[in-house]
Amino acid sequence: MDSEECERRRQAIVKAAPLRERDLRQASLFLLAFALMAKGLGGRRRSSKKEAEPYRHPTAEAVLRPEIGTQPQFKKKKPPQTYRYDSSLSPALEWDGGNAARERGEALIRQILEAPDLETAQKAAAELVRLSRPFLQWAGKGERLSFEVPTLPLFIHERLSTQAILETLRGRQPGHQLSMWDLYGDREHPVYEQILSAYEHKNGWVNRMILGDSLVVMNSLLHYEGLGGQVQMIYMDPPYGVKFGSNFQPFVRKRDVKHNDDADMTREPEMVKAYRDTWELGLHSYLTYLRDRLLIARDLLTPRGSVFVQISDENLHHVREVMDEVFGSENYVGQIAFRKTGSQSTKLLSSTYDFVLQYARDIQRIHFQPLWLQKDPGEEGAKQYLWLEAPDGSSYQKMTDAQIGGYEPIPRGWRVFRPGPLTSPGASSSQRQEISLQGRTFTPGPNRHWSLGPEATEELDRRGRTLILGNTPCSKLYLEDFPVSPLKNVWTDTGGSGFAEKPLYVVQTDPLVIQRCILMTTLPGDLVIDPTCGSGTTAHVAEQWGRRWITMDTSRVPLALARQRLLTATYDFYELKDAASGPAGGFVYRRYQNSKGEEIGGIVPHVTLKSIASDEPPAEEILVDRPEVQSGITRVTGPFCVEATIPAPAGWDEDEDGAEPVDAYGAFRDRMLEVLRRSPVLHVGGGKVVTFTNVRPPARTLSLAAEAMVEQEGEKQAVAFAFGPENGAVSETLVFQAAKEAAVKRYKHLYVIGFAIQPHARGLIEHAAEAMDIPATYIQATPDLLMGDLLKTLRSSQIFSVCGLPDVELRKVAPISGSTTPRFEVELKGLDVFDPVTMETDSEPGSNVPAWLLDSDYNGLCFRASQVFFPRTAAWDALKRSLKGEFDDSVWEHLAGAVSAPFEEGTHGRIAVKVIDDRGNELMVVKDLAEAV
Repeated sequence: MDSEECERRRQAIVKAAPLRERDLRQASLFLLAFALMAKGLGGRRRSSKKEAEPYRHPTAEAVLRPEIGTQPQFKKKKPPQTYRYDSSLSPALEWDGGNAARERGEALIRQILEAPDLETAQKAAAELVRLSRPFLQWAGKGERLSFEVPTLPLFIHERLSTQAILETLRGRQPGHQLSMWDLYGDREHPVYEQILSAYEHKNGWVNRMILGDSLVVMNSLLHYEGLGGQVQMIYMDPPYGVKFGSNFQPFVRKRDVKHNDDADMTREPEMVKAYRDTWELGLHSYLTYLRDRLLIARDLLTPRGSVFVQISDENLHHVREVMDEVFGSENYVGQIAFRKTGSQSTKLLSSTYDFVLQYARDIQRIHFQPLWLQKDPGEEGAKQYLWLEAPDGSSYQKMTDAQIGGYEPIPRGWRVFRPGPLTSPGASSSQRQEISLQGRTFTPGPNRHWSLGPEATEELDRRGRTLILGNTPCSKLYLEDFPVSPLKNVWTDTGGSGFAEKPLYVVQTDPLVIQRCILMTTLPGDLVIDPTCGSGTTAHVAEQWGRRWITMDTSRVPLALARQRLLTATYDFYELKDAASGPAGGFVYRRYQNSKGEEIGGIVPHVTLKSIASDEPPAEEILVDRPEVQSGITRVTGPFCVEATIPAPAGWDEDEDGAEPVDAYGAFRDRMLEVLRRSPVLHVGGGKVVTFTNVRPPARTLSLAAEAMVEQEGEKQAVAFAFGPENGAVSETLVFQAAKEAAVKRYKHLYVIGFAIQPHARGLIEHAAEAMDIPATYIQATPDLLMGDLLKTLRSSQIFSVCGLPDVELRKVAPISGSTTPRFEVELKGLDVFDPVTMETDSEPGSNVPAWLLDSDYNGLCFRASQVFFPRTAAWDALKRSLKGEFDDSVWEHLAGAVSAPFEEGTHGRIAVKVIDDRGNELMVVKDLAEAV
């Protein structure tokens, strides 16, 4: 008897006769005690307390990667990697005036005719067949036989762990169950070990979120980490088309999508491209972009692996042709159509479906496990189950339309079944023709035979598995004999509804789509990669199903959204076969039924007519999406880290060991100058702009990259620019030398433009007016400027953004009662942004930032988040409900505000606060605990 049944009986007692309150309480207690004893609980109350635990992957390993603070000492640089589209082609483009394909074909024919052995002839013949296949041609393809990708190391910027955050809030110190380093999935490695052993020694596995162009990141995974052939599945959701606004999100907390031209864009001043899909050569650039990434993705896959590419119908046919070229048409697996949220309105037919293309690395070795859907009478997979049999089996009737549609219930005890043929085409001379069914004699008919044989068919009759429709004998299979049907390639149940989870991201995919792709092609513990992070749906689903994951994006906005989504997510804890192995040991599946006799477990019977006739136990199918759920545990996201493709910082005047070659910098500087000329409007917040004119290289400069004119109060003034390195962080040395030169030459302002910046360099910029006699501003450049010339990234107001520094107050608070250990708290007062127009600082309140993070024991290298705050949101609500009673409400109020929960001093005696602004930019300040007021 469960609690609902107890309540029902209590209500029945109340309705039967009025009772005094004491009698009512006694009756309720009696029923509750009876229910508990019936469950074998001995009258003891089951605890409602739920522990928060993640999955870990103890059997998986990764190479040791350095943390961000070790950049200056990192020396293990690698040369760029060149990828050739076709290994049979010359690495150089040769112009001989003839038909290259024809000449290549003639050469192959000669190889076949003159081959010394059969193997050589077969290889030449196979290449000749490949050469004769039709292919997709586009602008620039024929001239671009190869492409080069920089080989950059990945540095760990953040370590994140929901469990570590919860343990910190509980006030648990290292040594309680798990040390804090274990909670982050890694021990603290000394600096010398990170420098000397980076990319050489194995380390424990943690899942990974990476900022950078997917082309560069995947190349790094291949050549720094040796992950080639180790990825089981890749899911790509690239831009659907070539329209500017089709995949666009400007802010972390704003999902507006508008189709604008260049002029309109300048009216929306602080937009950040979260998913850029404007291309210089339109579809031609798009296809090149996709082919390059698929080529590297193929090398990452295991021989049993699969790649999925999600696309709309607009370019579906082109993408399939590109994938045929990269993976081979023989490795095409299938095309999935799934219903999307909403539809695209047109004057003609509306589009309600998107598509997923699946290709195997090797179709002969692909891992695939079928998925199953519950059968519903009259629906897909159960269209013939339209008959009802009486409880005693004496009669049967067809279902009414109302019963098929679910508007009218099926009478209790009546069983749903379908009739089927007992015969098959083709005469058989080896078996007798006449058999007896239900007291009547039948033959299979001309040119037919009994499918199971005459004896087995008569056995079916004895077991009540036949019926006579008119004069035709039929078999009888009940719906519960095999209550599921295989999932096919058209998914009508995706797309969500008005009651579904509100999307975080403008192009967020229904998790069910990715879930099915993961479950079909991977096992628990397998590695899944998503080169197009978006809102982090692939990582979220992979985490849910115990798969390891790596996700990446070139924009900070989707990574900020994905970080929040993962940190605050809750999942069912699926029972593990072997806890010591983690998910890689597999999940537990069991067979059981509900009170109606319906199969609701993860194992279902597969009863067939053959198994019935031969009295064999039925086969069983495992429903991989129905593992056993272990009660009492709220599962949270396992530890993961945030990384970026940023090597050691470089000042351009440093020696060759610390900087890129001068010619490389010169090319980068010229590109950045062109970007600055085409995007001369800098939006600084509050609707204010700075417009640069006459942008040009300065004469006789040592450290400055450009100069320009700005107009202020009717007067034109000269300003200077310093560019950070293309693949590095702005160093303190670069800022110091640029500021010194700009001050000597009497520029009015210095703008430092970079993709990343060291904390000390940032501090120098903030105090440049006092320390260097010239005001300075740091400008964050969007990383997709690094994606190459094919992307048309030159849209004003999306390239650069001004980042301020957080205003943080560190305070002492009273120790815990009975303790003398000092405690501290941090308040985010606001976000300061320097306005070059007014030469003043504007402040945004701390309660209005999308997110901020606290490392209460900052080691000067990697940021380890001990508390994570999402002001003005309900991001933590799901976890709060799951862990009801574990924490005071004040704890959750802290995590939704601008004041931290109290914490004690750590080993290093300093803290770091990182703020995520609306553009996804990360702003960090460091404070010693000695500064606390």
